Amino acid sequence: MKLTDLRSGNFNAGEWEAKGYLLPKFDMAAVAKKTHEEPTWVHFGGGNIFRAFPAAILNDALNTGKYDRGVIVAETFDYEVIDKAYAPYDNLSLAVSLCSNGTIEKKVIASVTEALKADYQFDDWKRLVEIFRNPSLQMISFTITEKGYGFNDADLARGMQPVFAMGKVTALLYERFLSPRGESEGALPLTVQSMDNCSHNGDKVKAGVMAYAERWVKDGLVPQAFLDYLKDETKITFPWSMIDKITPRPHIKVKEMLAADGFEDNNYIETEKHTFTAPFVNAEEVQYLVIEDNYTNGRPPLDLGGALYTTRETVDKVETMKVTTCLNPLHTAMSIYGCMLDYTLISAEMADEDLRAFIQKIGYMEAMPVVTDPGVLNPYEFIGAVINRRLPNPFMPDAPQRIAMDTSQKLPIRFGETIKKYIARGLDMSNLVLIPLTLAGYARYLKGIKDDGTPFEPSPDPMLSELQAVVAPLEIGKEDQDYSCLRNLYSRKDVFGLDLYEAGLGEQIEGMVKELYAGKGAVRKTLHKYVQAR
Repeated sequence: MKLTDLRSGNFNAGEWEAKGYLLPKFDMAAVAKKTHEEPTWVHFGGGNIFRAFPAAILNDALNTGKYDRGVIVAETFDYEVIDKAYAPYDNLSLAVSLCSNGTIEKKVIASVTEALKADYQFDDWKRLVEIFRNPSLQMISFTITEKGYGFNDADLARGMQPVFAMGKVTALLYERFLSPRGESEGALPLTVQSMDNCSHNGDKVKAGVMAYAERWVKDGLVPQAFLDYLKDETKITFPWSMIDKITPRPHIKVKEMLAADGFEDNNYIETEKHTFTAPFVNAEEVQYLVIEDNYTNGRPPLDLGGALYTTRETVDKVETMKVTTCLNPLHTAMSIYGCMLDYTLISAEMADEDLRAFIQKIGYMEAMPVVTDPGVLNPYEFIGAVINRRLPNPFMPDAPQRIAMDTSQKLPIRFGETIKKYIARGLDMSNLVLIPLTLAGYARYLKGIKDDGTPFEPSPDPMLSELQAVVAPLEIGKEDQDYSCLRNLYSRKDVFGLDLYEAGLGEQIEGMVKELYAGKGAVRKTLHKYVQAR
């Protein structure tokens, strides 16, 4: 059983289906031909999340028979991905959904019709120019991580042949501006859609594109009319979106299961740039893609595959719900305590009654009172999926140590915003018990000593050394010590989003810290005490 057999037609459909593989229901050759002639969607970033989610929901849309165009993927960073993960398999891949009940779904993804290297040194660049000049193009999108939207003075100064992704995209947008197939320069509309997991992601794309365009205008490389074209929201838009789906590296358990089926394309791929991929992609079953419906030239019907189109305001509400209540705060709380309690898997933490009740009560009892229901996704159902299906999933090899990275950068949003809303709405602050316990746990976590007294290495964080110095005077197990140094921690607005003493929580948190520092076993004892009392 090989992916390349599917495009050649040299395969036994009954054999695949008998082993639980869902094959494409559409004419792959016809879709590829139509897409080549009249492309509608180019996606930048050929990584695992793209194949497991955006490409997969387009595949579902094609399976309905109500759409006839695939997606063209363009890689801006690691060109080996095209050579090793796309070309040898005729752009086909296998999406493996890892369900929390221990079952898996195996679906062949055939929606990708071309895979191109987005760089001037390759002939693929000519094809990209051709695509961008085609009036049929509706959307370009991105899963290149937040870092992919960056730029610097050196790249801005490179003129029309930049190295960074946003510069290349701007150069291609200039080709669309110049397209002779339009009635005049700047006539062809397009939507520039981020699908990366970062807040207000459309603004990040826009900032990058505008930086290059403005520099090129200043340097006389392009006319002012090009910048006007990019700013004309009847022509070019940069909508926001919220995406949520855990897609880890290809897993050995999945590789073994596929091999047992007789599926031969199960090799691991590691590029020189340390991209980890494979012909198959494994991901969790739960997924969300909420998109601002602001398109100037039509759009692929991703809603046929489960995407939700809505307003910018609603996208923002969904993002806020996820980041400040229904997922991210729960992750951070369990990562802080998971590291101290010697856990290495999030799924294992979910079997711990104290930790499970801890995050469940944070979400439902303390954060939920200030959540704004976005309407398109129910906050209670979202948390329910997190607690009952996502975090306990044994196939998801996520670790509290990974989640605990950059905690100082996360606390203001994940907890500070909730506390601010309590204050702004005049709500009873005594309702906050486990969120303060999370913040108290951070002062204990910074010591780098587990509950059993053995050391651990706190996860990388740009403020780690500075904050560890604040709690350095404190010793675990020492009686009658001076905890006044904590005021230098919990008054910091840059770490918590507000002065916790001014918020009326500082003394409460201090008291919890004292309990957590009492000695071996104090972390478990304190956690159990407050969770049970709550």
